[in-house]
Amino acid sequence: MNKSTQSSGAAAEQLAADYLTRQGLGLVTRNYRCRGGEIDLIMRDGATLVFVEVRARMRDDFGGAAASITAAKQARIILAARHYLARYRVDAPCRFDAVLLQAGRLQWLRAAFET
Repeated sequence: MNKSTQSSGAAAEQLAADYLTRQGLGLVTRNYRCRGGEIDLIMRDGATLVFVEVRARMRDDFGGAAASITAAKQARIILAARHYLARYRVDAPCRFDAVLLQAGRLQWLRAAFET
């Protein structure tokens, strides 16, 4: 990943975090990593822990931002979520959301996928 991609990814994550905070969610942590997986944002929506995948695309070629969250990507996010829950002994309802940034638009998909 080059420096430009890293900075645009960080900017997209910041936009998503700011937007979700304005919607009433609270930021728990960013960029949680474990062997085999990563979660861009972990947030709280009331009692629910929300694992958020942020995807930014300049164009909608190949299905756009939503299509880039493949089954393999979902599996890596789920793996990281399970790791987080076990590591911090969290017992709370959870869901997986996605924030899509594409062609200047932001779209929040609640419960974008399930385990």
